[in-house]
Amino acid sequence: MTPIRFGIIGCSRIARRSVIPAIIKSEFSELEFIGSRSTEKAKEFSKEFNCKKFGMYEDVISDKNVDAVYISTPIGTHEEWSVKAALEGKHIYCEKSSTTSFESAKNMIECSKQNNVRIMEGFMFRFHPQHKKVKELIDTNKIGDLISFDGKFGFPAFPEGDIRYNKDLGGGFLNDSGCYPIAASRMIFDKEPVSVSCNLSIDPKTDVDIRGTSYLVFDNKNTASITYGNGNYYQAKYDLWGSEGIISSERAYSVPINFETNIKLQFSSNHDWTSKKDENYKITPTDHFLEMINEFCLDISQKQKSKINFENELENQAKVMEAHRLSNNKQRLVSLDEIN
Repeated sequence: MTPIRFGIIGCSRIARRSVIPAIIKSEFSELEFIGSRSTEKAKEFSKEFNCKKFGMYEDVISDKNVDAVYISTPIGTHEEWSVKAALEGKHIYCEKSSTTSFESAKNMIECSKQNNVRIMEGFMFRFHPQHKKVKELIDTNKIGDLISFDGKFGFPAFPEGDIRYNKDLGGGFLNDSGCYPIAASRMIFDKEPVSVSCNLSIDPKTDVDIRGTSYLVFDNKNTASITYGNGNYYQAKYDLWGSEGIISSERAYSVPINFETNIKLQFSSNHDWTSKKDENYKITPTDHFLEMINEFCLDISQKQKSKINFENELENQAKVMEAHRLSNNKQRLVSLDEIN
């Protein structure tokens, strides 16, 4: 297939560290154009990645040789640049969180559909093979009936002045880190929650959330508890509690390409503490950014349909995120039926 030619909108840390290297590495894509708010920043990136074309954001989306854009601007600007890219006929890989409201997400999706382009939210962890192993253990009844999900994602505090503290740009850590275990719970249960309770801790200096907890009810059987935070000891994990065991992923979300992940299975052969056993499954190091880009490119080229419907996934995640915001603002449980 002819490689998908990517334009970069936003010279972020994640673009430099993970996404651009994966675009270059993929046999299904190539780096065509780098755009920044300043030509100097774009020029710096273009030298680093040996990209001949560089300029402002508008230059990227107006270039006829760009097939798809990667948007890694601040979250509060994702809708603007997604819509502009769609109007120019560019497919869109949008960094998570997709945007700041459900209405905004629906607009991004509708504009993409009207212009016959695809849009994907960049939850790269979904493409890591460790989760396939987790699903295999669940499906083969290794922990009996799956009951609950417990997900945590937190890290030491970002320095003052980071865009994550800027409310006007879509800052806050529900959008930045809480979104990961929320998305993971939906992925593991393979269904959507029916209600959400959320409590956010707001920083009085910046007026953005810096920590949070939430409780998602999927049906009478399945629940998920989510904890996230900025200024915490690093954790990026989830535990799945079943009727006969526990499955744990200790590095579930942000995984370096050379990192060997481990899936831990705990069970009891005689249903007592003395017969408790552990099994560990080592997962070969994988570049989940590369896996995501490969799948995106193959899908938009109509060479191989993705197992994920990108637009449905973006919309469903945005709806659950909206329920979190509403629950915190109203200080009550919110039914997903309230969000439309």
